[in-house]
Amino acid sequence: MELQGKRAARLPLDDETIIELYWTRNEKAIEETDLKYKSYLYSVAYHVLHDKLDCEECVNDTYLGAWNAIPPTRPTVLKAFLTTITRRIAIKRYHNAQRKRSVPSELTVALSELEDFITGDDDVAADFDAERLGSIISDFIRSLSERRQFIFMSRYYASTPIDTIAHELSLSRSMINKELAAIRAALKETLEHEGYLI
Repeated sequence: MELQGKRAARLPLDDETIIELYWTRNEKAIEETDLKYKSYLYSVAYHVLHDKLDCEECVNDTYLGAWNAIPPTRPTVLKAFLTTITRRIAIKRYHNAQRKRSVPSELTVALSELEDFITGDDDVAADFDAERLGSIISDFIRSLSERRQFIFMSRYYASTPIDTIAHELSLSRSMINKELAAIRAALKETLEHEGYLI
């Protein structure tokens, strides 16, 4: 009995080994992904959905999505790859739920912080060169310090609550808010410099 407990508490495999399991179509890949990333992926889904059952389904759908995508895709960073899948699934569920009822979500709050960057003019939005804009924002994020990258991605990509980010970085909530305000101001300046009127 004691031996089984030790076996259950084993360390997860490294990402490259997990990717190789997917690549060789070994179903152990899903078990290993679940062992290593289940809690994290659940939290990504929860920040968007706030519903236990929906989050569990999102995590399971993420494993299926990863299984179907690898191969041909070979992720460079498995955690980011899985986060993207979970986030897309959760946002799709969120929008479906929004059509039926009002759902409180950290995603709504996080996006409202960026509302100055979003125009309501559909014609203008249609004119945006999405690939160029994506490239500008990616370059901007890479130019940030490691801490600011973490704050930006946690808040606006994973929809992590500000209190959680503050706790993870051992900073105060007000410090995170100041960092986010500074990042938004710098992003606005960058986009305006590149010809995007905010």
